[in-house]
Amino acid sequence: MTILIVEDDADIGSLLRRGFASEGYQVELVGDGDLALRAANGKVPEAIILDVMLPGRSGIEVCKALRAAGQTAPIIMLSARSSVNERTEGLLAGADDYIIKPFAFEELLARVKVQALRRSSGEEEPRVLTAGPLTLDLEVRQVQAGEARVRLTEREVELLALLMRHEGEPLARADIFAALWAGHGGASLNVVDVYVGYLRHKLGEVLASGEQLIVTVRGRGFMFDPRSELKPG
Repeated sequence: MTILIVEDDADIGSLLRRGFASEGYQVELVGDGDLALRAANGKVPEAIILDVMLPGRSGIEVCKALRAAGQTAPIIMLSARSSVNERTEGLLAGADDYIIKPFAFEELLARVKVQALRRSSGEEEPRVLTAGPLTLDLEVRQVQAGEARVRLTEREVELLALLMRHEGEPLARADIFAALWAGHGGASLNVVDVYVGYLRHKLGEVLASGEQLIVTVRGRGFMFDPRSELKPG
């Protein structure tokens, strides 16, 4: 997974490089807009971290140019400017998120993960997913294993698709909630556990007795892993 960082402040750039590298990302760090456009040419990184105040082209101009060139990676803009108009300008230029400086690296990392999860849940994905013994048809909201099949609700489909697309990768409750429930009023974090329970029950109708594909990884969240012998916690 690659992160492209466009930041002319050497201290901030170094901090971000070390932070993302420690999380397992490959990091490409550039200091101006022209270098950013060249670095992004032909690549779709996990995310682009883009400072607004850059030498030469501004971050806003770079964002517009990236989108005009067909770049589809999530773009998260960084700026000390906090007015509504300035944040709106960044979002209208094509940014997916906007973070005010100073910020905690943990917040930026969470925003990157949320954007990646949202992109992986997008309509451009295949409408039939297969992982382990399951085949999930997103159009008819049906999951099948062998000849057995069961219908799912819209939100159950979204959750199962998210977990299947990240097979073998634990997803934190907070990241799942942000990807599927953020912006929907009235929901709290425990809704993730509730829907995982719904899915486990329905998958039990199509799977062999005792087989469990959605496991709890203590301290990390939930994971789709048909090879795992872990029991749900």
